[in-house]
Amino acid sequence: MEKEAGGSPPLSMPINVKPELTVPNHSIISRRGFGSSGRSISLLANHFKVSVNAKDAVFYQYSVSITSEDNRAVEGKGIGRKIIDKLYQTYSSELAGKRFAYDGEKSLYTVGPLPQNRLEFTVVLEGSFAKREIGSPGNGGSPAASSKRSKRSFQSKTFKVEISYAAKIPLKSIALAFKGVESEHNNQDALRVLDIILRQQAANRGCLLVRQSFFLDDPKNFTDVGGGVTGVRGFHSSFRTTQGGLSLNMDVSTTMILTPGPVIDFLKANQNVQEPRYIDWVKAKRMLKNLRVRHELRKMEFKIIGLSEKPCNQQYFPMKVKNGDSANGEPQTVEITVYEYFTRHCGIELTYSAYLPCLDVGKPKRPNYLPIELCSLVSLQRYTKALSSMQRASLVEKSRQKPLDRMRTVTDALINYHYDDDSVLSACGVSIEKQLMQVDGRILETPKLKVGNSEDCFPRNGRWNFNNKTLWKSTSIERWAVVNFSARCDTSQISRDLINCGRRKGIQIGRPYTLIEEDPQSRRGSPLARVEKMFEQIISKLPSEPEFILCVLPERKNSDIYGPWKKKCLSDFGIVTQCISPFKINDQYLTNVLLKINSKLGGINSLLAIEDSRHIPLIKDTPTIILGMDVSHGSPGRSDIPSVAAVVGSLYWPLISRYRASVRTQSPKMEMIDALFKPLANGNDDGIMRELLVEFFRTSNGRKPKQIIVFRDGVSESQFSQVLNIEVEQMIKAYQHLGEVDVPKFTVIVAQKNHHTKLFQASGHENVPPGIVVDTKIVHPRNYDFYMCAHAGMIGTSRPAHYHVLLDEIGFSPDDLQSLIHSLSYVYQRSTCAMSIVAPVCYAHLAAQQMGQFMKFEDLSETSSGQGSMTCAGPAPVPELPRLHKNVANSMFFC
Repeated sequence: MEKEAGGSPPLSMPINVKPELTVPNHSIISRRGFGSSGRSISLLANHFKVSVNAKDAVFYQYSVSITSEDNRAVEGKGIGRKIIDKLYQTYSSELAGKRFAYDGEKSLYTVGPLPQNRLEFTVVLEGSFAKREIGSPGNGGSPAASSKRSKRSFQSKTFKVEISYAAKIPLKSIALAFKGVESEHNNQDALRVLDIILRQQAANRGCLLVRQSFFLDDPKNFTDVGGGVTGVRGFHSSFRTTQGGLSLNMDVSTTMILTPGPVIDFLKANQNVQEPRYIDWVKAKRMLKNLRVRHELRKMEFKIIGLSEKPCNQQYFPMKVKNGDSANGEPQTVEITVYEYFTRHCGIELTYSAYLPCLDVGKPKRPNYLPIELCSLVSLQRYTKALSSMQRASLVEKSRQKPLDRMRTVTDALINYHYDDDSVLSACGVSIEKQLMQVDGRILETPKLKVGNSEDCFPRNGRWNFNNKTLWKSTSIERWAVVNFSARCDTSQISRDLINCGRRKGIQIGRPYTLIEEDPQSRRGSPLARVEKMFEQIISKLPSEPEFILCVLPERKNSDIYGPWKKKCLSDFGIVTQCISPFKINDQYLTNVLLKINSKLGGINSLLAIEDSRHIPLIKDTPTIILGMDVSHGSPGRSDIPSVAAVVGSLYWPLISRYRASVRTQSPKMEMIDALFKPLANGNDDGIMRELLVEFFRTSNGRKPKQIIVFRDGVSESQFSQVLNIEVEQMIKAYQHLGEVDVPKFTVIVAQKNHHTKLFQASGHENVPPGIVVDTKIVHPRNYDFYMCAHAGMIGTSRPAHYHVLLDEIGFSPDDLQSLIHSLSYVYQRSTCAMSIVAPVCYAHLAAQQMGQFMKFEDLSETSSGQGSMTCAGPAPVPELPRLHKNVANSMFFC
């Protein structure tokens, strides 16, 4: 930490509010050059070179409108593709034999024009299609009507298809993009057409399509992850413009599906019960709604709309039967149970499902019941809910691949799918090489670290340790306590081991003031009640507020205690806390815990040597704040959960290893951070940037940042301009609101891990070494981006970080910027290895995740009236997060 020479800095940044200045409009910069430092290495990338022989080819885009006989619009990619396929089979000559690239919805593409700009066709689909559309109820909701419906399902259906010209998309726009020539046609349009061709191929093979990934219904690609969920391995494929020309990026991809098979087996696995009698049918109804099932006897598919109110042997429905005794012989309607119908009239012996609810596959007012044991879940139905920690761990364990295996898998897939044989690709002269692309990389020099007593530490293979070393700046702990929510841990032994390990690392830890065990009676209470009871004991047993509390959680991961405990400590009382849930306690485990504790209490575990000597280029001479920004969203399917935006800012300039976080909630699923500048009615600013700027000023001897380096995580390429023109604009306004006339210089970098480029050594036997950077051939033809693999991948295949430099007013050289980013991967205080992405981004993610837990338990503990504040005027305002207590607000509580 910076020495306090020259007196204590003022407590806050002086404010002299002036009228706001005009905020400049920024645009994404072009590449300014290439790096040259480091040792050269030859690598392979999962890109395949694409050649385009017919560069003059032009895609013609047509709008497609499909209506049924009653003039209703037909929607749905499955039916759309069937209709267009039938259209081509029926009217090929009228279309001059041209093949289509159809997106399954509203757009169709051809190479060259169709005979006319507007065409209308009548398409007749036979019954094989209609089988999948079955599920409409029969007479009185009777299962008996199923046989009649199966006959009607083979009747033909007629559709009207209108095709009208929309636009031309020349393929040469891609070639012009390589040269940096502006074109009236966006090259992304041409790339999108090429990607649609790949998707159409996959759809024709019966694949599940998820954006640019596709998944084949092949059990050898399935892996069970528990809870009725299966991971299915497929492939991502997309065309990309790069410095080396057009390439096809192919990668192994995984998505989640519901485990196909008997519905009852799925429900037992999903709810983790052994017998059907233990199934919670309220949960089952929510889970099954809208899923597709296959009637195993009639080999037909239906969509579930709900469950019957009564068991199969008590659920009656009206059924028409012939009555030979009646005078006119007309059928009569009788009430019969679903169980009786299938056993007596269909000759099917039902076993366990007689006492279970039936599946309702009809319509809301006209039910159609099927016994659950006769139905199986159709394969390739996506599971979009969040995975549990156990499922996630299982998926990672079972889906990882060594580099050589991944290289072979991707190359084999490219060969087996015969992309070159596609008629539309052939028409525009596209051919794809079958070998991984060779690229030149560089291995950057590993940063040197400083630990205790100014001792040098030299990481090897991206890793280091504190064996026989002390921490660079250690804290001392005098007033502390241990609380134990776990019935199986010996807290006295844990505290002794922690004290001994701490002393070896330079942390002086006194004996804990008290060890508090949870009252066994309290364990039956809610998480919030258990935390309240524990704090009652803390207050009664401690004479004064502790500076630190070690909290032993119950054994299972992601304990419900965590959120209430963190809120109570950090928000209500301002006490630093560390949670542990130990299975095996050894020196390495305790060292990792101490790294977190030391960081939270104001210490620094290790420091970059260039920080210690204050030799960081372009930062050492000009006050510079480094920001890491991330937004955490609710789990999939929960659109009511607010998003949590977190920004961390560096402190104690010229250091780049200490950070402070500011966190806010915002509207669900909103990616742009809207609270960077938040003016209030009284003229004050309650935004994120004000907090970070004031604290930077306080810790940096009264220096105001003249340079701001922003690392933004979690945004896609389509959102880059928004980062510059929404978020950077807010930062400038916040700075101006503090009375500053001279706007600081910005360098804005987007850090992406969610991409599909992988780097390999030529042998493929090991991952690429740490410190790899690639800024040629597979990067963007004009924009300033590069790939960096700062970490050592020990398991599976390493994924490099993809950095996009959107703005650089500071003026870094490529080497200086890459060196800074590489160094920032080594300042993550809670670890002794280089991170795969810069530490400020990791910290922002941790801060958002941890403070998001504050609301998680409150949502669970509130009654439904908490969500009943929706009014006709619109949705309720986004609830605000509790603010951190002033005692911990400036700490690295998130470590």
